[in-house]
Amino acid sequence: MTDQQFENLIGNFLRAGVLLAALIVFIGGSVYLYRHGGETPEHHVFAGEPRAWSTLAGIFSTDTLTHGRGIIMAGLLVLILTPIARVALSLGAFAIERDWMYVSFTAIVFGLLLFSLLAA
Repeated sequence: MTDQQFENLIGNFLRAGVLLAALIVFIGGSVYLYRHGGETPEHHVFAGEPRAWSTLAGIFSTDTLTHGRGIIMAGLLVLILTPIARVALSLGAFAIERDWMYVSFTAIVFGLLLFSLLAA
């Protein structure tokens, strides 16, 4: 695979990830508005998000994905994971090319991204 072909693959991957995330958020917003669009908001009472929605497993659980807000959160998470997956693809491509300097740099970046996502 040439560098140009790999760049085209990465570009298409990023576009697909953003479009998928936008579609998921749109579906979640539609579900939320269908179920709660006629309600009057109560701004004097603070109700935080459910505790289960603060973890990756909680966001992608079937219970969460039955709520409009949960679907929106899943779409936003797909949007966040798209560039992280791009770094993982680049890491694999550099390893195939045996470009060890870029493998090491990309592995450090990938590790930092995963740490920041999972340690929060």
